[in-house]
Amino acid sequence: MLETVPQQAVIETERFDLRPLRKSDKGLIEMHGGDKRVARFTRSIPHPLPPGAADAFIARALSDARSEDVWAIDGTKSNAGELMGIISLQHMDRDQSQIGYWVAPPYWNTGIASEAVTALIEANPQNCNTLFAEVFQDNAASARVLTNCGFEYLGDAETFSVARNAKVATWTYSCRLD
Repeated sequence: MLETVPQQAVIETERFDLRPLRKSDKGLIEMHGGDKRVARFTRSIPHPLPPGAADAFIARALSDARSEDVWAIDGTKSNAGELMGIISLQHMDRDQSQIGYWVAPPYWNTGIASEAVTALIEANPQNCNTLFAEVFQDNAASARVLTNCGFEYLGDAETFSVARNAKVATWTYSCRLD
């Protein structure tokens, strides 16, 4: 049976490609996304990762009715990992989108996140005018990624983290693309 993937652009960089998820990404999503160090810096990844969570995530990402485009950060072209992380754009109203990402621990501090965010900004696959992002205030590395990619600080807020089972203070950023 052939796997069909809804129309979603592949975005190429020098070191990796941002490509739509595949069902075969399940094991690496479970391994890296299920890592407590990754899950605790996201809103929605539970820790421990329950059975079926990666399957459900992939199914949502492949759905024709999705409201979020999700890409695997695939480094096979440079002999790196097939899934070095995930980056996504959540559709919002008024030509706006929210960017989210995580990088697998073996690729931390390698510039992968900055390069992936820059690639999405340049490609602007959802043709939006403004991108938003939020990071937990105890994740200074992710805040640096955003500011280095042209995002500007908007303010403080808080959101619930499933992995932490608690509200967490956040910083909110925006980036104008028009």
